[in-house]
Amino acid sequence: MHLFGTPPHVIPAHPLAVGEDGHPDWAAQRLLTRYYLAAGATGLGVAVHTTQFEIHEDRDLLRRVYTEAAEVAESFGPEATLVAGIAGDARTAAEEAALAADLGYEAALLSPRGLTDRTERGILDRARAVAAELPIVGFYMQESVGGMYLSPAFWEELLTIERLVGIKVAPFDRYRTKDVMEQLALSGREDVALLTGNDDAIVPDLMTPFTVDGREVRFRGGLLGQWAVGTRAAVELTGRLWKGHDAPVPQELLDAGMAMVDVNQAVFDPQNRFAGSIAGVNEMLRQQGLLPSSRCLSDTEVLSPGQADRIRLVRERHPELLDEDFIAENIDSWREDIA
Repeated sequence: MHLFGTPPHVIPAHPLAVGEDGHPDWAAQRLLTRYYLAAGATGLGVAVHTTQFEIHEDRDLLRRVYTEAAEVAESFGPEATLVAGIAGDARTAAEEAALAADLGYEAALLSPRGLTDRTERGILDRARAVAAELPIVGFYMQESVGGMYLSPAFWEELLTIERLVGIKVAPFDRYRTKDVMEQLALSGREDVALLTGNDDAIVPDLMTPFTVDGREVRFRGGLLGQWAVGTRAAVELTGRLWKGHDAPVPQELLDAGMAMVDVNQAVFDPQNRFAGSIAGVNEMLRQQGLLPSSRCLSDTEVLSPGQADRIRLVRERHPELLDEDFIAENIDSWREDIA
C-alpha cells in the first residue's frame, strides 16, 4: 500500500482553535484548515499532540474535530491526505480509527496517549488492533512530551505489520532517528514513508539519506507541529530540498535550517522542557490573526514567561519562514470561503 506516494509530503499537525472563553472556536478552526490547504499542505494531521490530546476524552468533541477538518479539506482541495491522531488502549484506539475512517481519514497516527500497557508489546498489540480499522503510521515521540525509548527490535516487528504505511520519527535524538532508518532499510519495505517529526532538525532530516547494505532510505517529508506555522514556506523549502537532494547543498539551505531552529526555539519552548509548546503554536497563529487566542483546553497548558515576546522577535527576524505576507494578503478571502 503506497498511501504516501510522490514526495515530498508537508503535513502540518493541526492545532485546536480555542477562544478566550476556553471553548473551541469552530470558525477559527475552519479558517486555519483553509490556510493550510491554500499554503499547499499535502495532508493534515488532526487530533494529534498539537491539537491537544484532551479532545480524546470527549468522543463528541473528537468527532467534531475530525469532521471540521475533513469537510474543509473536501471543499477546498487539492486533495490532502487526512491522518487521524489516535489515542487510548487497543479497544478505544480501534474505535477512534473506525470513526476516523468513516469520516474519510486515510491513516491513523498512533500516539502513546492513554495507553495503559506502556511497553513495546503493548504498543505493538494496539498497533495491530488499529490496523484492522485503518492503515497506521508509527510514532516515535520524544520523552519530554510523553514518549518513550523504543528499541530497534520494536521497529523491526512494527515493520512486519502489512498495513503500516508510515513512521513519524520525532524522538529529537539522532541515534534514535538512525535506529528507525536502519530498520526500515533492513526490512526491504518501500511502501512505508518516513516522515520527520524532529522539529529541531527538519532540514538535516530531509536532506540526509541513510544507507545500509546498499539500500538507501530517506525522509519523504514530515508531519510536524512546526509546520502548523509558516506552512507555505515549509512547502517551498521542502520542495527545494527534495529536488536538490542528489546535488551539493547550497549554503542558503543550511542557513534556512538554522533559522528554522531559531523559530522552533521560540515556538516550542525547549528551555522550559517544551512546557509552552502547544500554547506557543497557538500564540504564533494568534499574532498572525488566524486564531483568537493562545488558550488551550487545559489550564496548565500556557505560554511560558517571555514566550510571546520571543515569538514576536522571530516574526521580525524570519518573516519569509512564517508566511507573514501570504497570510496578511489572503486571510480576508479565506474567511469568506469558510463563512
